[in-house]
Amino acid sequence: MQITDVQVIVTCPGRNYVFVKVFTDVAGLYGVGEGTLSGSEPIVAEAIRHITPLLLGRDPQQIEDLWHLVYRQGYWRGGPIFMAALAAIDIALWDIKGKQAGLPVYQLLGGKARDGVMCYSHAHGRDPVECEDSARHLIEQGFRVVRCQVGDYGGAGNLGALPPITPGTPETRIYEPTPYLLSVPALFAHLREQLGPEIELMHDVHEQLQPIEAVRLVKALEPFRLFFLEDPLMPEQREAWPLLRAASATPLAIGEILTSRWDCLPLFVNRWIDFIRIKPLHVGGLTEARKILVLAEPYNVRSAFHGAADIGPVAQAASVALQMVIPNFGVQEWTRYPDPVYEVVSGICRMERGFLYPNEAPGLGVDVDMEKAAQYPYQRAYMPLARRADGSMHVY
Repeated sequence: MQITDVQVIVTCPGRNYVFVKVFTDVAGLYGVGEGTLSGSEPIVAEAIRHITPLLLGRDPQQIEDLWHLVYRQGYWRGGPIFMAALAAIDIALWDIKGKQAGLPVYQLLGGKARDGVMCYSHAHGRDPVECEDSARHLIEQGFRVVRCQVGDYGGAGNLGALPPITPGTPETRIYEPTPYLLSVPALFAHLREQLGPEIELMHDVHEQLQPIEAVRLVKALEPFRLFFLEDPLMPEQREAWPLLRAASATPLAIGEILTSRWDCLPLFVNRWIDFIRIKPLHVGGLTEARKILVLAEPYNVRSAFHGAADIGPVAQAASVALQMVIPNFGVQEWTRYPDPVYEVVSGICRMERGFLYPNEAPGLGVDVDMEKAAQYPYQRAYMPLARRADGSMHVY
């Protein structure tokens, strides 16, 4: 068997996605993958096109070998662009192998360890009462775990926004940490009083804080028994994680922007985190994500794969396939896609009562309608921008 073509599909059915189809010389046998990287979709697409000639004529059954071929071909290894491009190819190769075997991909990875993948979704509001109402709506739908935020990332710390300088670029929000640090414990005091002690609640700091600020927050939140606190620090502040870990028994989660096992390993062996937030899409696909979760298991680190709507339904299917199998599963993030996505992609994983279920068709069970995708052309987009009140740049 040989790879005969790799077609890249950049589409915007409500938001931008990068899909691929890897075709073989076996009639009708192809695999579907995804390389979406929010704000950088055209760059990933061009990386895939650049890599494609190296794949033509090779055996798609040799997934491990092809993974290392793509990973090592450029000498400058890793990084989010190339790992997303590699993931697109890798996920498609697993889809091919599942179709060839006549089995869902999770069966090839070892078979079910659970009936479905427990998910959390997002409760939002302009104040704690609105956030409570949003959380109750999710709980009524069957969600056992709910992420709670007031306002956008940074919450009460968002003091306004500056208009774009250039048309088509984002506005710049103004952020200061003190209002945020004061508001988050008050939010969870309200939620625990109104929702009770048993529902699992979490919060995403989104890397907004300096280490000592994060210590203050994690200590203040400890009485409210969070399921986890997400991204309290930037990954670059790795040396500060021991300080944060020693300050509180609140579980910690990080990894949404990590791209390799080498990023993750120090977090595991030093026992600095409880949940790892990577996903196959941005670490090079199922081949690498499975290895990372094997490394995490002996250190009692569980999965909490990133799964907002910028992770498209093909990558979601890969995440679900892996988490159906691993013993150290924790939780999966979930949000509904824009309605047009359900026209473009078929076989999207089924959500029911707070659990995701894989498609039982061979492979990943998903497909991309290329004609319908073409009806939703790419729309230039960037990630949000943020500055402090004094005008200096801040992380989003």
